[in-house]
Amino acid sequence: MAEARDFNRSEENVGNVLNMEHINLTVPDQQVAALFYVTGLGFTRDPYVDFGTRNMWINAGAQQFHLPKSTAQKWRGHIGVVVPDLDDLTRRLGSVSELLAGTQFEWSEKNDHIAVTCPWGNAIRAYAPDAFPGIYLGIAYAQMDVSPGVAEGIAGFYRQVFLAPADVVDDEEGCRVEVSTGVDQRLIYRETADKIGDYDGHHIAIYLADFSSPHDFLVERDLVTEETDQHQYRFQAIVDPDTGETLAELEHEVRSLRHPMYKRNLVNRNPAQSFRNYINGRDAFYPG
Repeated sequence: MAEARDFNRSEENVGNVLNMEHINLTVPDQQVAALFYVTGLGFTRDPYVDFGTRNMWINAGAQQFHLPKSTAQKWRGHIGVVVPDLDDLTRRLGSVSELLAGTQFEWSEKNDHIAVTCPWGNAIRAYAPDAFPGIYLGIAYAQMDVSPGVAEGIAGFYRQVFLAPADVVDDEEGCRVEVSTGVDQRLIYRETADKIGDYDGHHIAIYLADFSSPHDFLVERDLVTEETDQHQYRFQAIVDPDTGETLAELEHEVRSLRHPMYKRNLVNRNPAQSFRNYINGRDAFYPG
């Protein structure tokens, strides 16, 4: 019999959602997008997939931004990313400021992060690695604004349908739901009385260990919007699991662990490397 020791084992639970792999936001100009996401933020354009003029995949650690060319979409809230060094980031953002003049691009230094607005108005907060232990580069969370009074229902949806830990937090910042989407990642829904823009079709992609049970729930309620293939389906409405009332809208591209993209090795460059300060052997990004 093992000696009794006091641990909260539930803190180790990850849940059924293993990764929020990408956020898809359409953009009208690929050159401007590259200036912002690659030159400015320091992320890496994927060298292998969708390397054309109609779409670009931007690698950020183990996650991506997918940026197909179309009318600009706007995330209703903000996205939290981790970058290796905030001082390097401020230098890069300064270097693209003139090139992005005339767009909605702006940035400012806050107490614990750098607040950045993309050329089309999407809010991004960039943090140093010590803000999110375990992440040196990547998308740490995505926070979406929702109407007052829906937090408990949204939490119930993710707990019941996706077996995902979902905590309702009510503090000086207001009420929000924090959904686990992996070991070091969260999807957050924040209640607000402010006006929320119409949903414009942007989406996220998630990977599930139990792929079929959520599908059963969604099919029974006619919530599946696309039966993509054997490894993937989509839904958009987040509903109260008891009443069926729609609480929020965010398209989820749901993938199984047999999806060919699962655990794909993403190429990430060292954003501090440049022609002017080049050091041989330091082209690739390595955590820490």
